[in-house]
Amino acid sequence: MTVEREVTIDAGLRRWSVGQVATVDVVIPVFNEERALPGCVRVLRSFLEDQFPFAWTITVVDNASTDGVLQVAKEIAESDDRVRVLHLDRKGRGLALRTAWACSDADVVVYMDVDLSTSLNALLPLVVPLVNGHSDIAIGSRLAPGARTVRSQRREVISRCYNAMIRLSHGARFSDAQCGFKAARTDVIRPLLAHVHDDGWFFDTELLLLAEHNGLRIHEVPVDWVEDADSRVRIVPTAVADVRGLARVARGKITGAARVPELPRRPAPRCAHPDVVLAAGHRSELIWQVAAFGLIGVVSTAATAVVYALLRSWWPPLVANLAALVLITLLNTEANRRLTFPATGTSGRRIHLQGLVVFVLYYALTSGALLCLQAWDAHPSRWLEIAVLLGATVVGTAGRFALLRTWVFAARTRPVTAEAGIR
Repeated sequence: MTVEREVTIDAGLRRWSVGQVATVDVVIPVFNEERALPGCVRVLRSFLEDQFPFAWTITVVDNASTDGVLQVAKEIAESDDRVRVLHLDRKGRGLALRTAWACSDADVVVYMDVDLSTSLNALLPLVVPLVNGHSDIAIGSRLAPGARTVRSQRREVISRCYNAMIRLSHGARFSDAQCGFKAARTDVIRPLLAHVHDDGWFFDTELLLLAEHNGLRIHEVPVDWVEDADSRVRIVPTAVADVRGLARVARGKITGAARVPELPRRPAPRCAHPDVVLAAGHRSELIWQVAAFGLIGVVSTAATAVVYALLRSWWPPLVANLAALVLITLLNTEANRRLTFPATGTSGRRIHLQGLVVFVLYYALTSGALLCLQAWDAHPSRWLEIAVLLGATVVGTAGRFALLRTWVFAARTRPVTAEAGIR
C-alpha cells in the first residue's frame, strides 16, 4: 500500500511522493508493568505484522517505574529494531505521550494502554482517516453507537458523568475523552502539544478540547473494550484534577490562550462538481446561525431585563443598563462562539477586541433609547423603561448578528488542501 498526499501548512507545502509508505509509531506508556509488557508487545507485534499495511514502530515509555519493566523493555528492543524504549524520571501518562509524540519521526502517532483493553481490530480504522488526510486526530470511543464494552457499573456511571460534564461545560462534540486508544497526525500534534499543560490523566481531555477549539477534525471509532481488573486509576483525586483542568481550559478559551496559530486550518466545505450550486448549503448554514443566535438572543434578552430590573432598584438607569449588558454580553458572546459560529478558527484576542467595539455600539443604542425616554418623560414608570429597553435591544440584536457574522466571527484562515490516494 502506498500513499500520496499534499498538505498546505503554515510552514509551506509538505509532499508525499508516489511509493512512499506512511509510517506509524505506536506508543505504550508503562508504570510497573514488568509482567504485562512482554505479552502486550508480543500480541501487538503479531497484529502489526499480519494485518497492518503501514510501516510501523513500537515505542515503550517507562514512567519512572520501580520494578524491572525498563530492563524487560530493553531486552525486547534488542531483539527487534522496530521496538524502541524511552525512560522518564517522572510519572505521568500525559508526560509520557508528550515526550514520545514530540520526538517521534513517524507520520502518525498512536497511543494505547499496555493492558490492550481496546480490541486491535479498531487500530486500522483509527489510523486510515489520518493517513488519507480526512481527519487530524482519531479517538476510540466506548460511548459511540456500535461500541461494545465490558466494565463495572461504577466505572460506566463515572465515565458517562464525566463526558457529560465536558459536553455541558465546553460544548464538546466528541463522546469519550479518556479512552486509552488515540492517534494523531504528527504535523498537527506537535504545535498542539506546546499548549497542553497537563502531564497526568487530564492530558487526553485537554488535548481534545484544544483541538476542537482550534477547528481540527476529530474522528471517532466505536471500539470493543474490556475493563482491566488491575486498573490503578484513583477515582477521587483524578476527578478533582479533571474539574480543575476543565476550568483552566475554559479560562484559556476566554483569554485567547487556547488558540494555536501554528496549526494548519481546514477550509470551508466546497463542492467539487462545477454544476452544483452551493446556495442551498449557504442558506441552511444561515438558517442554523439565525436559529442559534435567536435562541441565545431570547435567553439573553430575558436575562438582561431581569438583571436590569434588579439593579435598577439601587442604581440609576444608565449604570444599571451598563452592568446588565456587560454581564450578559460576556455570556452571550461565548455562547455564540460555541454554538452559532463554532468553526471560524478565530483568534481569542481579536474576538474580544472586536466584541468590545460591537458592545459599545450596542450599548450606545440601548442607552440612547433610555436617554430619549428620559427627555420625553422625566419620571417614566419602571415598566415603560423596561419596554423601551426591550425594543432597543431587539433592534440592537439584529445589528449585532450582522456584525458577528460578517466581522467578529468571519473565517479568515488560510486553507489546507489534502489530497490522498491509497493504491
